[in-house]
Formats: sequence, structure tokens, C-alpha cells
Amino acid sequence: MEDTLKILVVDNDEVDRMVVRCALTKAGIQMELSEVADGNDAFSILNTTAYDCVFLGYRLLDQNGLTLIQQLRSSEIKVPLVVLTGQEDEQTALQLLKTGATDYLSKSRISPENLAQVLRSAIRVYRAEIQVALAKDQLRESHEQLLRKNQELERQQQQLQMQNFKLSEASVLKSHFLATMSHELRTPMNAIIGFSQILLRPKFGQLTHQQADMVERILNNGKHLLMLVNEVLDFSKLETGRLDLKAEQFDVSKVINLAVNEMRSLTDAKKLSLLVQIDLQNTLVFNDPVRVKQILINLLSNAIKFTECGEVGVEVKELPANRLTIIVRDTGIGIASKDFKRIFEAFRQVDQTLTRKYPGTGLGLAIIDSLVRMMGGKIFLESKLGVGSTFKIELPRQIISAVGGDAPPLPIDSNQVFSSTKNPHHSSSQARQAPIGYSKFKL
Repeated sequence: MEDTLKILVVDNDEVDRMVVRCALTKAGIQMELSEVADGNDAFSILNTTAYDCVFLGYRLLDQNGLTLIQQLRSSEIKVPLVVLTGQEDEQTALQLLKTGATDYLSKSRISPENLAQVLRSAIRVYRAEIQVALAKDQLRESHEQLLRKNQELERQQQQLQMQNFKLSEASVLKSHFLATMSHELRTPMNAIIGFSQILLRPKFGQLTHQQADMVERILNNGKHLLMLVNEVLDFSKLETGRLDLKAEQFDVSKVINLAVNEMRSLTDAKKLSLLVQIDLQNTLVFNDPVRVKQILINLLSNAIKFTECGEVGVEVKELPANRLTIIVRDTGIGIASKDFKRIFEAFRQVDQTLTRKYPGTGLGLAIIDSLVRMMGGKIFLESKLGVGSTFKIELPRQIISAVGGDAPPLPIDSNQVFSSTKNPHHSSSQARQAPIGYSKFKL
């Protein structure tokens, strides 16, 4: 061994101590050797000085070697212990090892080779035991840290669950509040609109030009406010799952034209062109006409609001697999690609400031999103800043009822075109939901 080892020999027999000293010297062990004759001295010196190995005589004058080993181990004195015994007894050797000895060697077998081998083995085993003990300590510490982290995570999880519960409860209360307030607001708003319309009729008295202008403003603002209230009411119903689709068979071209005609005054006021192109082999569909019209009105309203010059266009076309598409284009300000998904979030607008140029609740596209999902359709968006936007709605010709089973298929002729028939469903039903995808498309 290259390192100088500190070795302690404990034996009451001076001859035995000399035999050990000579054998270690002949083995070429680089060492600092100390010798004591009894266990008490050995215990005292090991309490103050660190040794690389201790050779311990089994029988000492003052006490049995087993007792000293137990005393050393109970005092957390860690050092390799090699017991030198004169007894050829395997039972004694086993007892020594169980008590805490590292190894043992019969005094009759002491030789430079045997002693050097036992020394190296004892030091190697001791160092391995130290490494194992360190690893166990580290493992125990890691385990304790893991337990503490798990406890902290459990505590945080409980807090999150409580917060989620409170948020969910608040969301439900908010939805109920919105629904209740929307109902309460609609009654007086309908009265304001109704009385304004009555005042504008000539048979109820002629108004001056200034009075008529004021009443028209009341009427227009009342209609605008009612539209906002209806949006909030629809959103609260959608959020709580209480909005049903009332499906029936209708002519989609008529609904498209009705929606376009309602919006034409807005395009005329901004001097925009409003183009309509319906390219359908058969215009009959089985859906909710009120909600289809609402989708188109919202899309047209947005297109007109964000377009200062140019045109707004509506196109309806056939699609494979018994589907159709409604496309609304504009030449407005456009939408940045990073905002594509955000604009479909409730109450979300690209400009969130209080001084924004374009007013609104931010619910229009969120409502369209939910309605299209309910109808089993998809929304596609293509837009470029400063150029304009194109919204494409793909819908099935016949939605599928989720209440009371699937609706029976409408009769079709050999050319896969709907034949005119009476609507087989008159009950209110909500359509089965389907996933929606936002993506770009080329026209």
C-alpha cells in the first residue's frame, strides 16, 4: 500500500503484539503503529484518534474482546476491526462478525502474507461499508425531501382544487347572473323599441323633423342595445348548455338573402359594395334557420364594422359528403395570424383598450364558434393585415339530433338532391357537438 496507515494493536500479551508488529513490517506495510495492552486504553485512544485499522486480541486482561467491540460500535466509533483469536471456533468467529468485527484471524495463522491480506481486505470492506452508509444517508435524505415535496404538492393540489371549485362556482353564478339580467333588460328594451316605432307612425301624430330624428336615434340605440343583450343571453345559455337548436327543413338561400337585406343599410351607409353569390343545386337544408341567420348576421356585422372601403361578399357553395359552405369576405383591416385563435375567445377583441375604435362585446365570434360546433361544422379563417379577411363556415346539410336519437334522413333523389318534404321534427333539440378546426384556406 502506498499510503502510510495508522494501525493500532490491542492485546494483553506483549509477545502477540510483537508477532503482529514483525509480520506487518516484513509485509512492507507503510505504517504508524501504536500498541495498547487493555480495552480501556484502546477505547480512550480510539475516542480521540482516527486509525485505519485495529488488530484486537480476543481475550484481554480487563474485558472480553466482544464487549470492547460492542462498546466501540455503540459509541459510533467507526474503524476496521480485525480480531486475533487463539480459538479455532467458527461459532466464535461468526459471533465476532455479528457484533461488529470486520474480519478475524487465528493467531496460529499469523504471517506477513496473511496479515497483509487481511489488512487490505478489512480496509477495503470498511471503505465499501462507508460508501454504502453514505449512499443510504443520501437516499434517506432524498426520500425525506421527496416526502416533503409530495406533501407540499398535495397541499398545493388541495389549494388548486379549492380555487378551481371557487372559480367554477363563480362561473356558474356569473352565467346565471348574465342570463337573469339579460332577461330583465330585454323587457324594458322591447318596450322602448316598440314605443319608438309607434311614435314614428304618422297615424299617432306628426312629429317635427327634430323630434323624428331623436326618436329614430332612440330606436336605433335601443335595437343596438337589445342586440348586445341578446348576445350576452345567448352566450350564457351556450356556456351552461341550455341553448338548443330548433332544427327544421328550410330554404337556406332565403335565409341568406334575409340576412343580407338586413345588413344592406349598414353597407349603404359606409358606401360599401355588398355582393351575394349562391351556387347550390338544391337549397333545402335541415338545421336551425334562426341560428344559421344569426351566424351570417354576426359575420356580416364584423365584416362591415372593420371595412372602411371596398366590398363585403357572401358566397354559398356545395361541398362533397352532403355539406355546404358559407363564405364571408371583406376588404377590411384584416387580422394578424397571431390573433387567429384569440378572436374566437369570449370577450376577447384584438384591441382590448377602453379607447378602441371598434365597439362590441367580443362575444360574436365566440357565439359563432359554439353554434358551429353544435351543428357539427367547422370554421376556417384566412386574413392579412391591410388586405381583408375571409371566414368560411362548413356545415352539414342535415344536423344530427342529440335528444331523442338521430333524425331520420331527408328523402333524396337519385342525383343526391333533397326532395321537398314536410319537416319530420317539431321539437326543440340540440345538435351533437363536433370538434372545430381553425386553419387557413385558399379560395
